[in-house]
Amino acid sequence: MKNPSTQPLSLFQQFRQQIKSTSPIKTEESVIFRILVQSLVIVGIIATDIAANTQMSLWAIPLSIIGGVWSWYRRKHRNITLKFVLAIGMLAVLSSFLVSLTQNLNDSRLVLAELLVQLQVLHSFDLPRRKDLGYSMVIGLILLGVAGTISQTVAFAPWLLLFLILAIPTLVLDYRSRLGLEAIDKQLKIPFKSRKTSPKTVRYSPISFKSISVLIAITLLFGLTIFTLMPRFPGYQLQSFPVDSPLDADSQKFSGQNKGIVNPGYTNQGESEEGQGNNESQGKGQVDDSQYYGFNTKMNQNLRGEMKPKIVMRVRSQSPGFWKALSFDHYTGQGWEITNDEDFDTIPRDRWSYRFFLRFPGTAMKTKKVIQSYTAVADLPNIIPSLSTPKHLYFPAQEIGVDDLDNLRSPVGLIEGLTYTVVSNVPYRDRTELQKSPPDYSDKIKETYLDIPPEIEEKVRNKTLELLKNNSFNSPYEVVLFLTQAVKQQYTIQEELPFFNDSEDLVESFLFKYEGGISDHFATTLTIMLRSVGIPARLTVGFAPGKFNPLTGFYVVKNTDAYALTEVYFPYFGWYMFDPIPGHDLFPPSLEEDQTFSVLKQFWNWVAGWVPSPVANFFNLIWTKIIVGFISFLGWLWRFISSGLIGTLVGLVLAVILGFLGWLGWGQLRKLGYYRRLAKLPPMVQLYEEMLRVLKAKGYPKHSAQTPLEYVNVSYQQHPQEQAEIIDEISHAYVSWRYGENDQNVNYLKGKFKALAKSLKGKN
Repeated sequence: MKNPSTQPLSLFQQFRQQIKSTSPIKTEESVIFRILVQSLVIVGIIATDIAANTQMSLWAIPLSIIGGVWSWYRRKHRNITLKFVLAIGMLAVLSSFLVSLTQNLNDSRLVLAELLVQLQVLHSFDLPRRKDLGYSMVIGLILLGVAGTISQTVAFAPWLLLFLILAIPTLVLDYRSRLGLEAIDKQLKIPFKSRKTSPKTVRYSPISFKSISVLIAITLLFGLTIFTLMPRFPGYQLQSFPVDSPLDADSQKFSGQNKGIVNPGYTNQGESEEGQGNNESQGKGQVDDSQYYGFNTKMNQNLRGEMKPKIVMRVRSQSPGFWKALSFDHYTGQGWEITNDEDFDTIPRDRWSYRFFLRFPGTAMKTKKVIQSYTAVADLPNIIPSLSTPKHLYFPAQEIGVDDLDNLRSPVGLIEGLTYTVVSNVPYRDRTELQKSPPDYSDKIKETYLDIPPEIEEKVRNKTLELLKNNSFNSPYEVVLFLTQAVKQQYTIQEELPFFNDSEDLVESFLFKYEGGISDHFATTLTIMLRSVGIPARLTVGFAPGKFNPLTGFYVVKNTDAYALTEVYFPYFGWYMFDPIPGHDLFPPSLEEDQTFSVLKQFWNWVAGWVPSPVANFFNLIWTKIIVGFISFLGWLWRFISSGLIGTLVGLVLAVILGFLGWLGWGQLRKLGYYRRLAKLPPMVQLYEEMLRVLKAKGYPKHSAQTPLEYVNVSYQQHPQEQAEIIDEISHAYVSWRYGENDQNVNYLKGKFKALAKSLKGKN
């Protein structure tokens, strides 16, 4: 019978025995370090929740804290069973992540954040070593980065600051742990005397509040300086287009297209009223206090009142512009309407992609691709704002509609939280090219965009010719420019404009009775005046760019930014916008506007407000002529480098050249600093230091631990006798001057040094 002790062990028993025989792992014993790491993770989770409007903190933070406490008390145990359970949990989390990723291919940032939070919760139950805590620090940093890319407001900024305040002492403790200074910290004590009791001792703290505070202040100073000088690119450098909807818009039928436009603030007669106004094209009424009255199939401009400002959209775009929503073709006398409201083209998308291909009329003008992403902050009508000439639309619906006037419509309203992206080929506004556009209009253009009520046609034409002052213009474009400026200058905004009577015409009253009107009446008047002299025009409504927030890179758009302007048609080039409202620019912002260094501009404006006017004007001249020009050049250079392969190659060559020049400049600065420091020393020290510098350059440096005379002894072994004797003589003279305070013949020694330097020149 075999002895059981001599029987071979099973594979499982061998595995257990191998685990038991392994040496125990080195655990992290700093409680403060663990608490700070846990705090970093908590800040990252909260920042992600705030940026993405999620509620992961409700379960992730308590479980993470429980895991951290458990890990502390079990840090010296092997926890084999726990490790297997955590491994199974991580595999389950990974499977859930892959499933979620297939459902959110349009934007995977939030899915990645959820994966990291789930992994961190599981990971927090097993944190025995410093390296394990380091993984948690990295997860917290990644979560903060994801929150920064998702956030559209500055609500993220306080959590970024808190993360910095926690991160600096955490990194200090991590560095000390890497150096193995924990054992020294435990033994080190600092005595001090109490005022009332006998001397005591306290345990040494590796974190000094004063030094940490100074380090945080320095980091903030440098960070804010870099943040101020850093260029800002409002749009996308990587084309990952966000698309999102709080509702399952894919399952919605395209029911909105045949019912016109659904505006939450305005309803048709006979329908249940949801707002204050109605979208009939005539009749007295009040403006809804939250929704713009122009976002309807019929636009009644006999409404009075004002909207209460509130944010309705946030837009990230590579260029600012007028976020166009609707165009109208038929003037009713007191407003506008879309004549072929029921005539739609329904555009489907592929089931595997959110991209819609839009076939808008092309242009002979040079264009630039501009990417915009829109996020609805409040409920909006089922129209899709965009820059002019959209090419691709990324929208969370199976179908969209395009009417006869190229207006984009959604099957459902743009509910709060909905995000979509537009890629537009925006044409440049080249005045020279537009002046070449001939007045050759098609029959459809003439029929649609030259229509004027007969009863006012002659009066409006005569008034238009009067404003033009019978000047001879070479092109329709020059006529439009002159007439837009004339309306802007000769008519005023009437704040207390009375209601129009039922038979009263808006344009006629604007020109001959009130000599002005409310803001949107200017665009209506200009449009009809242009039609009266044979230039096709239409009324277009949308949003001004809004206020650019350099901290987030988004344009913040309010409901009060909505207004109307005039679009004019130029054959071969398409539609171009003109703004006749007093106080507005002649054209809405477009491709030429640059927000790249907006923070620096705002900082300069703040500084200029504190200095006297003459000084501010002087520096403002420098700013506008030199700094702005340099900034514009940098912006152009960056756009060229990021434009394609050739730009990238040129950028790499420039980087190499600049790096080489920087290296040369740094060497010269160091050399200049050396000579400035040397000039402040006594002559004997200058001579000795210069000799050491020359010898070091030839490959014979003096070690910091060597005395001058020890270096002399080595010199006799490295140099010829004649050179070594000169080194010996200068070194002895330096020692005699330094320690014996004996005067030396410096001029004689300088001659010796020149001979030494001359003999070393030919030596390799």
